[in-house]
Amino acid sequence: MSSTEESIDYNALIEPNRVHSRVYYDEAIFQEELEKIWYRTWVYVGHTSEIPNKNDYVVKSIGPTPILMVRDKDGEIRLLLNKCPHRGNQLCAYQGGNRTSFTCPYHAWTFSNTGDLMGFALPDGYVGTEKKGLGLGKVPRIAIYRGFIFGSFAHEGPSLEEHLGGAKASLDQLLDNSPTGELELTAGFLQHRTKANWKFMLENETDGYHPGFVHGSIFQVTDSGIANLYGPDSTALTRDYGNGHTEFDLRPEWRRIDKPLEWFGTNEARLPAYVKAMNEAYGDERARQIMIDGSPHIMIFPNLFIAEIQMFVLQPTAVDETIQHVTAIQFKDAPDMNRRLRQQTMGSVGPAGFLLADDTEMYERNHRGAAIRDPEWLLLSRGEHRERLDENGFRIAHSTDETPQRGIWRHYLKLMSE
Repeated sequence: MSSTEESIDYNALIEPNRVHSRVYYDEAIFQEELEKIWYRTWVYVGHTSEIPNKNDYVVKSIGPTPILMVRDKDGEIRLLLNKCPHRGNQLCAYQGGNRTSFTCPYHAWTFSNTGDLMGFALPDGYVGTEKKGLGLGKVPRIAIYRGFIFGSFAHEGPSLEEHLGGAKASLDQLLDNSPTGELELTAGFLQHRTKANWKFMLENETDGYHPGFVHGSIFQVTDSGIANLYGPDSTALTRDYGNGHTEFDLRPEWRRIDKPLEWFGTNEARLPAYVKAMNEAYGDERARQIMIDGSPHIMIFPNLFIAEIQMFVLQPTAVDETIQHVTAIQFKDAPDMNRRLRQQTMGSVGPAGFLLADDTEMYERNHRGAAIRDPEWLLLSRGEHRERLDENGFRIAHSTDETPQRGIWRHYLKLMSE
């Protein structure tokens, strides 16, 4: 924002239990979000299993900025900006591969996969020009937690572990469901383009108030008991971990049922190889508890959503457009489990999936509705009276309460006011 533009008073737009519609559709706010959130905080980029070998690369993003996630010739992971420093051409058009260098298609400048400039085409025109300093842009900070790669454009700031805080335990919970404690994200990504602001998705991922209505027809057709998880008698919880991280915690429900893999809609008999591998890895008692609790349902601010069986990565491309990159979770050395994870992911969020179609309709209706003049304020007060602290000091409430959304906006206000 230039000094001649009027600064935005976010305290006048965000209150403890309501937000102004302007925060969803205002272009100036979106541009400021890019600078204060997407280009300053830790943002999830990808997973180490996507680039298992030296010289592997995949195209990723931080906000709308294209990134090359590379395992270079020495095996070091790097995040390079997908932009030739000569004339700004997008350097790499392929989504991934294995190569030691990248050549710009415009004027054939060539860069190593460490980001350094290797050579000019027709070099006689650059006599006396130093190659040093003409390499690819680099994300200055990279941190990895158990295979999850995060990047930050800020040269200084909180560590990744400080950023994750209590949400780190949910990543551990996910990885405990692997017999080897590792993921292998090899199923490929679907890309869903939604004409809506990214914050509608951020809020929705741990919203337990909507599924019984938005997804009610699916639950009815499939004769599913999932709807009960969002009803008045549910023991499931919403949780605010702080730093914008939020959770829909289903473990109280699964523990009440006390059946392994119930969260997955299956049973031990259907996945014998997986159960055997888990018992061998953790011992029967611990393995049983892991398989009762299942995978987490958590939104890690600002862009990583783990939804038990799949992962979503949010990419805002405009104030009114977001791409959701979706893949099935895959556990290393668990082929029978992985097959079913892929099948269920396609059924729920694939091209003909039921759940994502419902949610996308709501996102786009929300975005169109945000511009309607009256009422300008949107209410987020549900469950304030029953909010409390759990044993670790995190705010929790009933499964249908808006504790996560209030937590998101508290963190958002802090970042945007700095």
